[in-house]
Amino acid sequence: MIGDIMRERYINPYTDFGFKKLFGTAMNKELLISFLNALFSGREVVRDITYLNSEQLGSLELDRKSVFDVYCENECGEKFLVEMQKGEQEFFKDRSIYYTTFPIREQARRGTWDYELKAVYTVGILNFTFSNSGRSDFKHEIKLLDTETHEVFYDKLTFIYLEMPKFNKREDQLVTMFDKWLFVLKNLSSLFERPAALQERIFNRLFEAAEIARFSPSELSNYEESLKNFRDMYSVITTAEKKGHAEGLAEGLEKGRSEGLAEGAARKAMEIATSLKAAGLPVSEIAKLTGLAPEQLQSL
Repeated sequence: MIGDIMRERYINPYTDFGFKKLFGTAMNKELLISFLNALFSGREVVRDITYLNSEQLGSLELDRKSVFDVYCENECGEKFLVEMQKGEQEFFKDRSIYYTTFPIREQARRGTWDYELKAVYTVGILNFTFSNSGRSDFKHEIKLLDTETHEVFYDKLTFIYLEMPKFNKREDQLVTMFDKWLFVLKNLSSLFERPAALQERIFNRLFEAAEIARFSPSELSNYEESLKNFRDMYSVITTAEKKGHAEGLAEGLEKGRSEGLAEGAARKAMEIATSLKAAGLPVSEIAKLTGLAPEQLQSL
């Protein structure tokens, strides 16, 4: 494993260790401040943050490994929950709502209190796509809305989810700081040189903090374990996805044959291909699983 690590120059931010190293330590808080300001694009401005106790966010070790790695507040007392979610979970949205109740309840005051709350923001950096979303855009900002007028009913509770597999900008397409942050988060572990497009001072700090050669023996050991856990989980997820997609394809094609309609099988294959593409699988893998030609998949 050490040999695998040393073939990479920078850490993988999708690992627990990597994400908390970059965003979860007071020493590197300027990285989190820059990322949040890029995310809000000037609508909110974070000047400083204070890290809060994140252990209250879950009582099970499994929970701690998968949700809300960073919990902090800004200089105005507004709360931020920031998560690197490595794999899709059945009740991910439910858990996201549930954990947001902690920073809300914490604001209760003893004695006289008029129930005024500070804003709470939940930010999810997702290494998967929502299975029921056919949208191509990768950023989702959710607030409580009036369903008739579509006006914001309550503006102090915000959920922002970033479907990272949908972010595919190349280095020469990076324009905003938000673009640059998403590019570096998605590609950091595969980089060997600092991209020319990332010349802002904040990225000096990021690449310095992310360079594996600078780690102490203890940090290297912790990162090795975290990387192993990430790879094991990724292997389990991809195996399950491939098995499920293959079974679905076989069932669909068999149904088409039993109906005696060749177009039925083709239609079912296209439906499955659409689902696979929404799940983030590459065209080459979809073509292999469905038997469709790559050119047939270009219109999906």
